[in-house]
Amino acid sequence: MGGLVDEEGKLFGVVNVVDALVLLLILAILVGSVGLVIGIDDTEPAQTAETETAFVTLDLGTQPDYIVATLDEGDTYTPGNGSSMTVTDLYRAPQDSQTRVVARARLEGTTSNGSLEYANAPARLGRSLEVKTDTYNITGRITDVSDGSSLNESTTTVVVQDTLSAADADAIAPGDEITVAGRTTATIDEVAIYPTNDTNRRRVLVEATLATHTQRNVRRFGGTALRRGEQVTLPGPGYTFDGRIERVDGGLESDSLVNRTVTLELTKVQPQIASTIRAGQTERDGGRTTATVTGVSTEPTQVVSTAQNGSVVVSDHPVLRDVTLTTELRVRETSTGIEFRGERIQHGSTVVLDLDTATIRTTVISIEQ
Repeated sequence: MGGLVDEEGKLFGVVNVVDALVLLLILAILVGSVGLVIGIDDTEPAQTAETETAFVTLDLGTQPDYIVATLDEGDTYTPGNGSSMTVTDLYRAPQDSQTRVVARARLEGTTSNGSLEYANAPARLGRSLEVKTDTYNITGRITDVSDGSSLNESTTTVVVQDTLSAADADAIAPGDEITVAGRTTATIDEVAIYPTNDTNRRRVLVEATLATHTQRNVRRFGGTALRRGEQVTLPGPGYTFDGRIERVDGGLESDSLVNRTVTLELTKVQPQIASTIRAGQTERDGGRTTATVTGVSTEPTQVVSTAQNGSVVVSDHPVLRDVTLTTELRVRETSTGIEFRGERIQHGSTVVLDLDTATIRTTVISIEQ
C-alpha cells in the first residue's frame, strides 16, 4: 500500500481512499439498476394454454312458456376459466303441460390430456351444464358429444289414439297446427272419430306429422321415443290431444287395411231397436266405409228357468230379441292380431257401431280367417 497511497491518504496521489470506495459502491448500484431496466431475467417464458372446441347435445328438460319464449340460437354463456358456450340449434316440442327443449351447443375450453376441459371438467355424457344469460338460468344434461352444430331433425308420420268429449272430438280438423314459441311442431293430417259406450265420449284417431329429432338412432318427439304404445301430447287450437301412438311411419289409410267378415251379436234388445238393424247399413268416417252390415237374423231371447219338478225349461222371451249381424269390417292385420279402428278384436271383444239409424254395442262371435 505504501506505493499506492501517499502521505495524505490519496490513491495514486489523486483520489482519497474513502472517496474511491464510495465511487465503487455507486457504480455497483448503477449496474444493478441497468439490469432491471433492460429486463435481464433467466426464468422460463410463460406458456399460453391451448383451446379446444366440441359440440354437445343438451337435454334441457321441460320448461314453462315464459322460459321457452326467451331461448334463442346464438345465446352465449361464459362460466370463466377460459371456457365459453354458444347455443347453435334448438328443438322444442310439447310434453305434458310444458315444452321439452333440446339444444345443440358449441363448447370452448382448454386442452387437458388431449381433451376439452370446460369449466374445469371434461365435457362427458351425463354431465349437467348451466346455461345463464341476462334473462334466464337453466340447466341441461349432456346426451351426445359429436361433430356438427345442428341437431338431427326430420318429420315422422304417426297415428295417435285418444278418447275425448264429443265437443273436443268435433273441434279436431285436418290442417290443425300445433305450435311452440311460434314454430310448428306437428300438423294434423287426417281425423277418424268413432263412438264409444258413453254417448258423450268419442274415440279419436289422428294421423299427424311430427317434427322429430334423432339421437343414437332413436327418433323422438320432445322427450318421447316414437314407439307404439308411447304417449304424446298435441295441444291444438281449443283442445288437447293426449294420446297413445298406434302406428309409426304410416297413416290412417294404409296398404295393410283389409276387409274381414266378422260376426257380431246383440242380446236382450227391445224389438224397436232390433227392427232398425238391416242389411246394407254402413258406418262411415270421413267418406271412408269402416263397417258394412251384410246380413241380419233376429230371434227371441232364450229364457232358462227351472220347473217345479227340477227340470230345466228353455222358452222364448215374450219381448226381448237377440240379433246376429254378419259384417264386413275394415281391419288392420298385425303381428299380434286383428285391429278394428286401432283396437285389437277377438272372440268376446266389444265393438260399438254407429249405423245409419242407431249406435249399437255388439259382441264379437267369430272372425273369418
